[in-house]
Amino acid sequence: MLTIGDLAKATATKVETIRYYERIGLLPRPARTTGNYRSYGEPELARLSFIRRARDLGFSLDQVRALLSLSDDRGQDCAAIDQIAGEHLRAVDQKLADLVALRRELKAVIDSCDGGTVAECRMIEALAPSAEA
Repeated sequence: MLTIGDLAKATATKVETIRYYERIGLLPRPARTTGNYRSYGEPELARLSFIRRARDLGFSLDQVRALLSLSDDRGQDCAAIDQIAGEHLRAVDQKLADLVALRRELKAVIDSCDGGTVAECRMIEALAPSAEA
């Protein structure tokens, strides 16, 4: 038997996050002890570890919910899981492309700095709203 504190420590998850996952149905409501404390076992530990890993990889709560639902039916085809993972991979690739473009633009602004005063600063100029806006 694990308490909520034990579960939190074992999965590096805040207690409030565990309670939230219970409220939104990602984790089942736990059994209660005679003292009305939450009581968890290995299945809940495994499920929360799955949730944590999926969240660490950037899957949304809706995607995690879908993955959990699919993983609960071990006999079905994994095409739906592949589709969710593929959509997430495309989103990650887009974020990476956006970050590369952001890095290029930021580097260009930094490289254009010739020193001088703040009044002449290219970074401040690049960040300031344009007169056209």
